[in-house]
Amino acid sequence: MNRNKRKKTLLLSLIVILTVALLSACGKNDNDGQQESAGTATQTGTDTETPSKSGKIKELSLFIDASWYPVKEWKGSVAEKITEKTGIKLNVTVATDDKQLPLMIASGDLPDLVFTYANIDRMSDSKLSYPWNELIEQYAPDFKIDKTRIAIHTMDDGNFYTVRNAFATQEEMAQNKYSVGGDGNPGIAVREDILKELGNPPIDSVDNFVKVLGMVKEKYPDMIPLIMDKDWIEQYFLQQFGVDGLLDGWYERDGKVDYAIRQPEMLEFFKFMNRLYRDGYILAENFAYTNDQIDDQYATSGKAFAHSHTVSIADTDNIKVKNAGGSFTFNMLPSALSKNTKAVSSGLGFAGTFITKNNKYPEASIEFIQFLASDEGKKLTMFGVEGEHWTWNEEGYPNLKYDPSDADFVNSNGIKWWYLYNDGVMEGMLGYVPGAQKTQALMERKAFTIYKPELGLIQLQPDSDEKTVKTKIDEMIKNEKVKIYLAKSEAEAVASYESMVKNAEKIGLDRLVDWANQTYQKKKDLFKE
Repeated sequence: MNRNKRKKTLLLSLIVILTVALLSACGKNDNDGQQESAGTATQTGTDTETPSKSGKIKELSLFIDASWYPVKEWKGSVAEKITEKTGIKLNVTVATDDKQLPLMIASGDLPDLVFTYANIDRMSDSKLSYPWNELIEQYAPDFKIDKTRIAIHTMDDGNFYTVRNAFATQEEMAQNKYSVGGDGNPGIAVREDILKELGNPPIDSVDNFVKVLGMVKEKYPDMIPLIMDKDWIEQYFLQQFGVDGLLDGWYERDGKVDYAIRQPEMLEFFKFMNRLYRDGYILAENFAYTNDQIDDQYATSGKAFAHSHTVSIADTDNIKVKNAGGSFTFNMLPSALSKNTKAVSSGLGFAGTFITKNNKYPEASIEFIQFLASDEGKKLTMFGVEGEHWTWNEEGYPNLKYDPSDADFVNSNGIKWWYLYNDGVMEGMLGYVPGAQKTQALMERKAFTIYKPELGLIQLQPDSDEKTVKTKIDEMIKNEKVKIYLAKSEAEAVASYESMVKNAEKIGLDRLVDWANQTYQKKKDLFKE
């Protein structure tokens, strides 16, 4: 009896042990499965069987609200790699003008995705777009976006509908020494051969630059001393005179904001531009260009001495001149020509992607954005295909196998322009190419750039009274500033400037500034964390 009892006890013990082992095994498998699943979710598109190979391609329509956009089709090695990773293929339409998207919004005829910088506020509307926060919560809970970017983009309804690319905080930029900036910064290049023929006079101040323009005009009367890209007329010189921002922006002094045209330094800038015109160093027709290729043609065909555009203009012009069989080269001016030189970055980023309410695949769309927002996605869109276009340098920047100033190569491969989600740090590293003139110019700029993204939070809501007032003021400035530039005397230029400010005040500038200060005081604390 005792023997049988011991057998039963032993059998029960074995059953218990086996049951526990089996449950443990099941539990381990479940846990492993969760970990593997989570890993896959954070690295969308890294499965052995990629979406493209499994035949699970989804096509989405994308409208790019920028008529100047250099890539028009979803093609090239970067686009192909994104499709391979995400299973998403885009049917792209680039705007014909800046009226097209507003008309599409009014008619309700929107595509699956919209990429815009001019209509961020208008598209941030639950009747037009899916809130990203809702899509992330439902379909992509491991898609993490930092609090600063969420705070910047959260609208009055508590939702955020996009996150702009090209944004970085001062701290992020400071922590990444090789992130020096991008093409969207002003610069001027001058002809090296002509400068040499003039005896290499120094260009280390604004006055000395003007002296050289005078020497060019005297010795080469058929040459235009300075040609300017139509979209980069003011930026370089505004910074040399210590003006914060642009003509249609805000500046801050002692915690109060005001409109840029009332900055104390602004009048000296206008007087300088007027002097350039009255001395014959710039063309009156330059202010009426509608084509941004005209200035390029003047510069690369040898008809202009100095070319005002962006920090990459010397590298870009030199490639074009060489490809055309030319023998001259351009050299960048220093980024700072004055002790007053200052650059204030109040930007919140450039453009954002919206997933519209017409979108056929909202789940796939937010997962597509999530991939682009990953480290792999950001490097792919900004630098190209790893191994083919770049390798990672151990010091912390990409060794590019191409010249990022070679627009034909960059555009044909779709490098950079599919940055439907990226950030200023990654974009800033594209500018770090040892030996490139652009890199030197950007490193110089980084030293005098101050970041005040809180100014960018003074955002006007579509169809608001403040928006209407600002639009009227900005349209007035567009017309009046040219009168100042082309004034026949300095006294006339000063009178025209004072008239422009008074006109702005008649339209409602003081009321607009009061509203801006209230908004600024409410939102600037977002950046104190």
